[in-house]
Amino acid sequence: MNYIEYTFVLDPLIPARDILVVELAEIGFESFVETDNGLQAYIRLDEHNADRVSELTVGTWPDQSLTMSVLEIQDQNWNAEWEKNFDPIMVEDRCIVRAPFHEARPEFPMEIVIEPKMSFGTGHHATTWLILRALFDLELAGKQVLDMGSGTAVLAILAEKLGATHVDAIDNDEWAYSNALENVERNHCLHIVCILGDAAALGEKSYDVIIANINRNILTRDASVYLSALSLGGLILLSGFYVHDIPILLEAFDGCEEVRRDSREDWAMLTLRKKD
Repeated sequence: MNYIEYTFVLDPLIPARDILVVELAEIGFESFVETDNGLQAYIRLDEHNADRVSELTVGTWPDQSLTMSVLEIQDQNWNAEWEKNFDPIMVEDRCIVRAPFHEARPEFPMEIVIEPKMSFGTGHHATTWLILRALFDLELAGKQVLDMGSGTAVLAILAEKLGATHVDAIDNDEWAYSNALENVERNHCLHIVCILGDAAALGEKSYDVIIANINRNILTRDASVYLSALSLGGLILLSGFYVHDIPILLEAFDGCEEVRRDSREDWAMLTLRKKD
């Protein structure tokens, strides 16, 4: 499978780069690499639509410069690209997320080994890092957990390592689903079930903890589905939106009480508890 690589140059860089990632993800782009002056983004050739890229709003902002170049790349070149751009991620002193080609770091009490390929969610993005950190502060032993929009399954893997007895990792992208299966096996996880699908896949299932790191529009659209699947007193961790979007999320998840909020690089995370 060939891919299309877009290289975006932005001036000013922030917050345009973060918003560009969200817009591109909504039109099918699967992976992103931050550069010093912008972003590289990747989409499968058969899903590429140049007209939709031309409709990105970031380039229409006053005083915002956006230039782009396009290149078709061969699938077999992708792992080499990640080896050049993927550095290990440290979650404080608790955990390291690394690729198979990185050396082990035994000074960290926990490690997760992720081969990201074209899937989103390595821990580099602020939202993934925020949830990784927050999971360490939860009591997950014996819990039923859902990782919605699981990408590489890094959050599902950490949930199992922290004691969850069952984790469903759901993503609607076939590449992410296949990648998650590989990463689950790579980390010797026994209690994660990877599912190809969307919120409709939840059915009548019930969870003690739900992780939903997606984007604001999908979170608000599917809020009622997530709340139906969350047990009374259960926790839902939301991210994939900006600090200024917090009131919108709190309104969408009415019936929950706020337990915690965090932010990093203007991205936000909320921990909510479903009221009894």
